[in-house]
Amino acid sequence: MRKSESTRSRDSDNGVPTQIKNPDLVRERRRQIVDSTVHLFVAHGYHKTTTRMIAKAAGFSIGSLYEYVGSKEDVLYLVCEAIHAAVEKAVEEALSGTGRGKETLAEVIREYFLVCDRMSDHVLLMYQVTQFLPEKWQKRALENELRITEIFIQVLTRLSGRGNFPELDEKTIKLLGHNISVLGHMWAFRRWDLAKHLTIDEYIDFQTDFVLGKIFAGGTDNT
Repeated sequence: MRKSESTRSRDSDNGVPTQIKNPDLVRERRRQIVDSTVHLFVAHGYHKTTTRMIAKAAGFSIGSLYEYVGSKEDVLYLVCEAIHAAVEKAVEEALSGTGRGKETLAEVIREYFLVCDRMSDHVLLMYQVTQFLPEKWQKRALENELRITEIFIQVLTRLSGRGNFPELDEKTIKLLGHNISVLGHMWAFRRWDLAKHLTIDEYIDFQTDFVLGKIFAGGTDNT
């Protein structure tokens, strides 16, 4: 199923083999493949989805598909990469705003939760089928998951003790980082029920108040 390693180069960003030298084209085509394949995996299951089905859904020939990925496992790993890239971009945009302190963190949480809403199938799939990845891809998928959490840890570290934002110890920052990460994913896991009672904006407001309440409990509430 995979072409010989000697005939393939490696994408420097993630190690997935490719024959295409243009990195921008590789990213564009792989995102097209990922978005098409997620819906196939959800509809038909990982094991019943064939590379021929993936190629057809993405608008590629089999030969063209293998220029960008070598297997279903590669595509599944790229789903994890796509989630991280989207979260990283959203958080960077939130941090570039004019808000400070509590407002900044609230905007970071909002943008992250909106990514989880838009990519809910991607998030759900990542948790359902990561076990089917080869060991090296499983390890990197878990590392990607921690990289997302690390984004929030870095934001909290940056805000801690500045202005009227309370100073947080390392353990609290780490726990809050994991908390924010999991709360975003919870919308993807439980949207089938939560969306019957809450809009995504209501969910964001509730969970943001929860996180900020833990941070500002007993301290100043000013921004």
